[in-house]
Amino acid sequence: MVPNSFSNVANALTEHSRVILSSHARPDGDSIGSQLALSYTLRTLGKTVHIINHDPPPPYLNTLPGIATIEVADTVKHDYDVAIILECGTLSRTEVNGLDRGVVINIDHHAGNSMYGHYNWHDDTAAACTEQVHDLIKELNIPLTTEIATSLYVGILTDTGSFRHANITPRTFDICRRIAAAGVNVAEVAATVYQNSSIGKVRMTGALLDQMQLCDNDRIAVLRIDESLLRKTKCLPNDMEGLINMPLSAKSVQVVIMLRTEAADIRVSMRSKQNIDVRRIAASYGGGGHRNAAGFSTKMSQAELESELLTQIRKALDSSANLNPRRTV
Repeated sequence: MVPNSFSNVANALTEHSRVILSSHARPDGDSIGSQLALSYTLRTLGKTVHIINHDPPPPYLNTLPGIATIEVADTVKHDYDVAIILECGTLSRTEVNGLDRGVVINIDHHAGNSMYGHYNWHDDTAAACTEQVHDLIKELNIPLTTEIATSLYVGILTDTGSFRHANITPRTFDICRRIAAAGVNVAEVAATVYQNSSIGKVRMTGALLDQMQLCDNDRIAVLRIDESLLRKTKCLPNDMEGLINMPLSAKSVQVVIMLRTEAADIRVSMRSKQNIDVRRIAASYGGGGHRNAAGFSTKMSQAELESELLTQIRKALDSSANLNPRRTV
């Protein structure tokens, strides 16, 4: 295993001609944007590239340039030299078999990465994995085409919560300046991401808000999704990106929990405001993510899980309040 090194990763990319790109199961805007931008770059360098994910892209990304090149499979059947894994703290998060037959390059920005690759580039200062991909593209001296820049912008836009999360740095805006200069219509991309929902997703929005539970003086919002609600609203399982953020628009709500029942598992997603660290809570259940956006899966009973989560979140809220008492302006 080679220690964290941007230059080692960049050099390794130039040494191999057959490349597999993969990312975590149930991909989001950052994972898809990272894969597409890097695939365009590597093909420009003459590489043979296959993008393989366990699950299809969310529907709102279906008009992205290159989206049709993504293969959905649970096993890699192509011959390859190197597998580049984006946005995964562990290789198992891909849920794709056969990614360890060659050299593994691990590129990630989430805290808690297990450094599983032959080459590892972990940068938790990056607001999105696409920021890291941007830096690789720059290092490889490949110009930002409109296709590459559009993919990069989708990743940054979605992983920063539309530029609302605390992970944003001056680097983020400098990259966005380069993206805009490459000819990307950023308003059009935002419309594609946020104004391209199915009617099923709109119905799900109303159903979730109607049954939302507020706890702890309205500081915590709990959303619950099961198969019956999906059938009722006709919302596709992979068409729920962004729904968890809705309660955060209320001034009082500081943390949102979304519980999604899937067979014997419960998938938990959490979002928070300011310095309330939900990643620590997710990590205690074997999950991960960012300070303001994290998640995990569990086989616990829903009643036991909700009780534990609410206790931990209340502690996090109280700790945050003690560290940052309200000031009167």
